[in-house]
Order: sequence, then C-alpha cells, then structure tokens
Amino acid sequence: MQSATKLAFADANTLFVADWKGARIYALPVTAPAKTAGKPYNLKDVQGPVAKALGVQPSALRFEDLAVQPGSEVAYVSVTVQGAKGKASPAIVSIDAAGKVQRVDLGKAASSAAITDAPAADRNFWRDVPQQTLTVTDMRFYQNKLYVAGLSNRNFASTLRVYDYPFSGKAQATTIEMYHPVHNQVETRAPIRSMTVMTIGGEPSLVAAYTCTPLVVIPLKDLKDGAHIAAKTVGEMGWGSAPNGLVSFKQGDSEYALLVNSSRSADLLTAAELNAGAAAPGLNTPIEVPAKPYSGVKALMTPMSAVMRLDNLNEQQLLALRREDASGQMQLVSVLKGAYLRLSDFVNEYDFSDYRYPEGDRYRDFHKFARGLEGYPELAR
Repeated sequence: MQSATKLAFADANTLFVADWKGARIYALPVTAPAKTAGKPYNLKDVQGPVAKALGVQPSALRFEDLAVQPGSEVAYVSVTVQGAKGKASPAIVSIDAAGKVQRVDLGKAASSAAITDAPAADRNFWRDVPQQTLTVTDMRFYQNKLYVAGLSNRNFASTLRVYDYPFSGKAQATTIEMYHPVHNQVETRAPIRSMTVMTIGGEPSLVAAYTCTPLVVIPLKDLKDGAHIAAKTVGEMGWGSAPNGLVSFKQGDSEYALLVNSSRSADLLTAAELNAGAAAPGLNTPIEVPAKPYSGVKALMTPMSAVMRLDNLNEQQLLALRREDASGQMQLVSVLKGAYLRLSDFVNEYDFSDYRYPEGDRYRDFHKFARGLEGYPELAR
C-alpha cells in the first residue's frame, strides 16, 4: 500500500482503504471488540498520541479520513506521514474513546482491486497538487457494492466506480455531469467530494456534494458501466467552500443528511426536503453571488464549521475529527445529534457559577446531560 486516504467499512471486520498512489482499493481485515465501550469521545489532542504510536513527530502527520467501525464505536483514522526529502508513507490507526491508539498492519490486506482509469501522474493542480490525489474522493458501501467517487483519465473526468465485493474484477465506471448554479455551467470534470446513500423517491440513491457547493441526487440504478449521466442538481448550498463529509442517519421517524463544510456552518437536510427536490425538475439557472447564495432544497444551519471529517458514532452521537482554533490541536470528539454542538466550546450566561435556571427552563435538562457527556460531570447541576 503506497498511500492511505479515504476509508469506508463494509462491516465490522472489513475496512476499505483507497490508495491513490498505487491506484488500488484494499480490503483490510480488522478485529471488532467483544463489546461496545459505549462511551463518548472527549479527546482534546489526538495528534500527539497518534504520532507517538507511529514513532514520528506530531508535525509529520497529515490527517486524511475517519471511519467508525460498525457496532464497536472505535474510530479508524488514516494519515500520511511526511518523511525526509519529501518522502511520504501511509498509516492507519484505531482510536477508542479512552484515547488508546493502535497502529493497523497495512500488510494484512485480504484482497484488492485495481483502479484502471486513474488520472495521469504528470498533471497537477496549483503547481504541486497531483491530480491523482483526487482519484478517490469518497467511498460508500451499500448492499455488497462499493461506490467510489473521484477522477479518471477520461475526457469526462468526474467518475463513479462501482465494485462488487468480494472483489471480482474490474469496476463498472459511470461518468457524471451536473449543473453548477454558482458557476452557471454544466461541469464534467470536478468530482463528487462527499456522498451518502439514502432512499430518495423510493429508490436507493447517492446524495452527493461538490466543491462550491452544489448538491445532487443520483439513483443507484442509473450507474451502469460505460454510461454518462446527468446528475440532478437539487440544491446550491453556498459558494466558496468544500465538503468535508456527508452522513445520513435516522432520529425518531425522520431521516436526515448532514453536510459539513470547510469554510462555513454545516447543512442539515431532511429526507422529506431531498425527496421534494428530487421530484422537481432540478436546478438549471444561475444564482446571484454574493447576494443570493442559496437555491433549491432548504437546509438548517448547524454550528459545526470546524469539523474536518465526520461519521456516525451511534444512534445518538456523531464523531467529529476537528482542529481547535487557538492551539491547532487535532481533536476527536462526540457531538449530539439534534444539538450539533458541544457546550464546552463556548462560555456564556449559563456557565457562570452563580447562574440559576428559571423554573421550567427549556435548556436545563439538556445542559445537565451534555455537560456530563462532554467530560464535565461536576458541572452537570
């Protein structure tokens, strides 16, 4: 394995790893704990412990992706270790809620599949960003198939590859175009950056986000080898930002998609809103930038702008890999679904020692619960 970037679990015992340098997808066997720890993550600095486990300096680490092992609530994090003279090597670690870091043996991959149409090695963005780093931009596993978004060497470079698993041979490849309202053009090169699988309009579909930030819906049944399809643009979520992660989950009787972004707050979308957007004709006219940055499906702003990577931890919590603003420390922390914030990120009226909640205050019980969850049980009053 020459590189380790995007991650996705097939089940508790199989982790997929994208290797853009080697143009392969690996299936890596991992061990599931005997039981779930069931504890929240409040790790304020994981960069130091990860570096110690790998025997390198913290500054040598580039964090790539996060995936939570199904059922175990153990986080797997891929990193690139920058060595001398520009040499880089891949690593993956597991991290539990207690902060225990273990290196994963990349030499134990059970099987792999080739990416036969990867971009050319001699093409760069911004002088020193190889196009090949975008060979795989996201992966999702659904019903024995691995869906892989990224770039190819085709004229229509934006590509969705579909691998049967267990791996049985070459991927089916579909090239994708979509209308981008901010740019007012049909785009065939820019790849999907984040995606999730949801049932939209009665069909299993990819809900996918691109940079700067159009949102599209693609029925899985349309992904056929050699096909070129136009994804339906259902939303324009705002300009000047890149998707950092897209997850879907259920709460009560409702299903949601949550998109975290590089340069602004996260977007929470309901399945009902996405269904309505998919049933409509799709966006095909430009928006006014910067006066009117949004169009199509409506999202609820959620305060998760610092998140670099995101996954579902369990039914109640998300797990976020993020950097703390002042120190730059990499953190791995739980975030409550429904709240989409951590109380300990803020200091406000509620946090003064002489504050007393009024009778019937709507936030008191939530504050008590969240303070304990975030590692401050003495403040859960």
